[in-house]
Amino acid sequence: MNSEKAFLNIEDLVVEYVSGGKTVHAVNGVTFDLEKGKTLGLVGETGAGKTTIAKAILRLLPEPQATVKNGRIMLDGDDLLTFPETKMRNVRGNVVTMVFQDPMTALNPIMKVGDQIAEVIKKHQKLENKTSRELAQEMLEMVGIPSARYDEYPHQFSGGMKQRVVIAMALACNPQLLLADEPTTALDVTIQAQVLDMMEDLKNKYNTAMILITHDLGVVGRMCDDVAVIYAGEVLEYGTRKEIFLNPCHPYTIGLFGAIPDLSVSTRRLANIEGLPPDPTNLPEGCCFSPRCSYATDECRKNKPSLQKINDDHLCRCPLAEQIRSGKNGGEV
Repeated sequence: MNSEKAFLNIEDLVVEYVSGGKTVHAVNGVTFDLEKGKTLGLVGETGAGKTTIAKAILRLLPEPQATVKNGRIMLDGDDLLTFPETKMRNVRGNVVTMVFQDPMTALNPIMKVGDQIAEVIKKHQKLENKTSRELAQEMLEMVGIPSARYDEYPHQFSGGMKQRVVIAMALACNPQLLLADEPTTALDVTIQAQVLDMMEDLKNKYNTAMILITHDLGVVGRMCDDVAVIYAGEVLEYGTRKEIFLNPCHPYTIGLFGAIPDLSVSTRRLANIEGLPPDPTNLPEGCCFSPRCSYATDECRKNKPSLQKINDDHLCRCPLAEQIRSGKNGGEV
């Protein structure tokens, strides 16, 4: 939350899609920053706009359906939105890379996995003492896959191994920013732990900044330095991991934590947040969460709240944040 030190700074980003003659308001004024070597977690329900934010950074939004209506994406002092496509091709896979959500579809099924990694290396690295094949084999070894499997095809790998290959591709050119979209969703818990450990080790080795998109608050607690809670294309709460986990202020964030099972408490049913996220083609006039919030007032329903500073490490988009935090308001999520 120190924009002066930030390697990545996103300011008032607005992204819209046109679908079926309707305008989908996917991202609505998102602002955050990220320092080198740090990890920011983007948390929220499906359809909140998390993946759209990541694709906007890489300029991979489908055209002409998607349009960046406003904002800046500053990477090391340069606005990526002003780059011509030829310049962006040198950024993708080299400076900024992405681990896509589904490794089953991220890999080319008719191309050897080693060649897919080598392709990235040949595109972005100057080869001197080693060939692209040798460097790709080293990347396979680095993610725990024997280099002898270089010539195998994706269908010969398990889901966890495919995810490792995708991560090897993303890290092949030592990127400065890694976008990881649900990197462990399709994996069992044992493989999840191994993949997360590997990503953390590689991130520390190369001092890589990382944006981690996930629904799993356990993964956020383990991997992230800062957390942004995303809902209906807006940042509802933003702060350090410690602040968000120990002192959540927004009713939506409190609701997310309330849905986590507590093994120390005997309960027949987990807490849930009533209702559904709003239709992105017809967002509420005031606070986007107000239709589901039992704290909501007429003021909330009429006027959109801004991000307010709780302290230097914590921002919240709720006018009742202080009352909720202190427990003075009697509502329940």
